[in-house]
Amino acid sequence: MERLTERLDQIRGRLARAAERAGRPPESVRLLAVTKGFPAAVVREALALGLREFGENRVQEADAKISELGAAGEAGSAPRWHLIGPLQRNKAKRAVTLFGEIHSLDSEDLVAEVARRAAAEGRIVTGYVEVNTSGDTGKHGVAPAGALALLGRVGREPSIRPAGLMTIGPLHGGPEGARVSFRMLARLRDQAVEAGLLEAGAGLSMGMSDDFEIAIEEGATIVRVGSALFGTRGAAREEAAG
Repeated sequence: MERLTERLDQIRGRLARAAERAGRPPESVRLLAVTKGFPAAVVREALALGLREFGENRVQEADAKISELGAAGEAGSAPRWHLIGPLQRNKAKRAVTLFGEIHSLDSEDLVAEVARRAAAEGRIVTGYVEVNTSGDTGKHGVAPAGALALLGRVGREPSIRPAGLMTIGPLHGGPEGARVSFRMLARLRDQAVEAGLLEAGAGLSMGMSDDFEIAIEEGATIVRVGSALFGTRGAAREEAAG
């Protein structure tokens, strides 16, 4: 717990300074604690420190973890779960029951399936269109040229609330490559607002442990931080077990 407290204080300080450099209040950026690969015990510690928003990459792992936590979400404020990894259509039914926000909508077929499943459950899911701003062939996400059309498709689904755009920084190119990628997503968001596809100030989910400060400087409203907050996944499991 002490190590997590120190890391959280450091992350919050870095977040605040990056927001100040961008002329924004720190509270304009949501810190999403990425718990993929970490045990439920780590989530309990994070909850005790006041964190409430958690990101998972896989539906199956999140399902087991959320079930194990059980009443942890009932004592005080309940956690809000975000799916930040790729979503297969055959997992959409379970995804809409587990996650309040889905950051990885990247095709019309997936949007249609998520919408259908959410409507059947009587739920409205918050959705982000994932954009492959780097052109990396191994990454998911719609090409930038197709982002607005896919946002329009999301906007026609009553069971999905279009909240913004998401991207993952490039595999190569260093800090400046990341900045170019994040700046592109911010421009796409602004174009979507101008086209009436998103509300003013809509979300930009971008930036992870290695580049979240750059993302904030370029307009991120949500940063997804895992290893910088919780440490390496193997070490976290050993600490939780101990």
